[in-house]
Amino acid sequence: MKIICVIPAWNEGKNIAKVIAGARPFVDEIVVIDDGSGDDTAAAAEIAGATVFRHPINRGQGAALQTGNDYALDHGADIIVHFDADDQFLATEIKDMTAPIREGSADIVFGSRFLGKKANLPPVKKYLIMPLAQIFTRVILGIKLSDPQNGFRAMSRLAAEKIRINNREMAHNSEIQIKAFQEKLRVAEVPITVIYHHFGQKLSGGFRVAKDLLIHKIIK
Repeated sequence: MKIICVIPAWNEGKNIAKVIAGARPFVDEIVVIDDGSGDDTAAAAEIAGATVFRHPINRGQGAALQTGNDYALDHGADIIVHFDADDQFLATEIKDMTAPIREGSADIVFGSRFLGKKANLPPVKKYLIMPLAQIFTRVILGIKLSDPQNGFRAMSRLAAEKIRINNREMAHNSEIQIKAFQEKLRVAEVPITVIYHHFGQKLSGGFRVAKDLLIHKIIK
């Protein structure tokens, strides 16, 4: 099965080569979408051997992922892996994320920081933002997954064809989850390790995600 890894990146010139080198043994191709970076992200990714696309302006992570999905589908991907550029994920866990799809038991796999592996979540995120997000996604959106905001996932070709990412900002994580259930795809969760190198998420970001999702739900 052909596995293409899609990595959205914005000003990650210092990390992107390391991330690409780590992921390469576990996938057939790596696609980096430089989302309007002001540094050498694109050049570093090209030197590291990735296929690189550049958005001329910063369009948001959701838009970057859809650009990568479109390329992967056009180039014969059987599985698409979404992987962050900031060196927080372990590339060795790509094989765990893709296993349910390769074995035929799932169409889409979501990584979770809450199923037993290490995730040094900052206190505000761990004790306030994530509990509120879990309540919101369960009660308002009806999504019963343990991690409502996680960028590490794997999609079968079927899932990527059925799920088009419309939200360009951070609400795309939950949008993908919502559409996976709406499309009645077989969903799995896999525990992953997340190592935070810097802590920057604010509560206001969580409110923006909730607003975007409510608008999406009303429209739907």
